[in-house]
Amino acid sequence: MSNTTSPQHYTEITVRARYAETDAMGVVHHASYIVWLEEGRTELFRSIGLPYSAIEAAGYYVLLTDLQARYLGAARYDDQVIVRAELAELRSRQVVFGYALHHARTGAPILTARTEHVLVARATGKPTRFPPDVLARLQQSLGAT
Repeated sequence: MSNTTSPQHYTEITVRARYAETDAMGVVHHASYIVWLEEGRTELFRSIGLPYSAIEAAGYYVLLTDLQARYLGAARYDDQVIVRAELAELRSRQVVFGYALHHARTGAPILTARTEHVLVARATGKPTRFPPDVLARLQQSLGAT
């Protein structure tokens, strides 16, 4: 099943740029944004009742297979950044997320991104279908019928 309608469910979290995430000029290092995407995605899963810990306890991993990012601006040390993560697409073995990061104070865009993930059985390391209850919860969150 594929659903590419506009996302129905998203979360927004606020992160503060830590000194360790910046370069010598006080600008957030490009790799730090990727960690923030993971934080947003983790909160999104948690908000729909699917914390990663429960998925892993059930014997699965949600593996990253593709990441695309467009850097539009920069955050600096101590800036607050809004990370919006949304469920964008869903297939029987794959889930796609979209992201938008912007400055909390000014609203200036910082980054847009997209990540693709595949469900893998921990026992075999091979891609597998989402369990019916997990797929149903994701479909409901996406607004699929």
